Amino acid sequence: MSLCDTLRRLLAILIIFACTQTASAGPWLRAKGTSFTSASFASTYHMDTASQSYLEHGLTDKTTIVANIGMARLRHSPSGGYATFSMRRALSAPDATSKWAYEVGVGAGWLGDEVLPHLHTGLSWGRGVTWGKKSGWATIEAAVIWDLTDALHLGKVDATFGINFTDVTAGMLQIYTAHTSEQHIATFAPSVIFSSKVSKFKIQIGTESQIGNLGNSAIKLGLWREF
Repeated sequence: MSLCDTLRRLLAILIIFACTQTASAGPWLRAKGTSFTSASFASTYHMDTASQSYLEHGLTDKTTIVANIGMARLRHSPSGGYATFSMRRALSAPDATSKWAYEVGVGAGWLGDEVLPHLHTGLSWGRGVTWGKKSGWATIEAAVIWDLTDALHLGKVDATFGINFTDVTAGMLQIYTAHTSEQHIATFAPSVIFSSKVSKFKIQIGTESQIGNLGNSAIKLGLWREF
């Protein structure tokens, strides 16, 4: 495979990772036997689309298993996606104000007919915050996706700040970054989350805008549930 082919493939996979973002809980673990799931869909004006399914399940009080599956259809590249299955473990005490956790997993990305296995390693930090009389949360998640085919890698650093406006509405601001030796992408993603007192579902409505390329902004719709 030529260098140009390798870089084209890496860039397409980077875009797939960058435009399909998770609603993960950062360093917080799920209680044993409980789960969180989300599904989202994003589309740009040019009909580049991305969809994502995400699941966390408390295997034990100290171990949460995670499944993250995303797909994308892009104008200038073959359709592709990824699936990663990982395990999250706490690094901090259960009663610590600042929470830390690590995550390790395996999976594969695909671009057209090409399948690229990878390893996933991650570290996350988070804590509850207050803004006046309102409560919220902040997280920072860093990860490296190690390509096992060509020994390439993708680095990601994502930051989230959320605030609970009322009992049924919350706001969330996220910044996603993805990096390789050849390409860097940063995405700005504000959203609003609506809860219902009669349902366990939450609805997320937001936008995702690539910094430096606002013409490629997307509308995002998501559905969350804890059970």
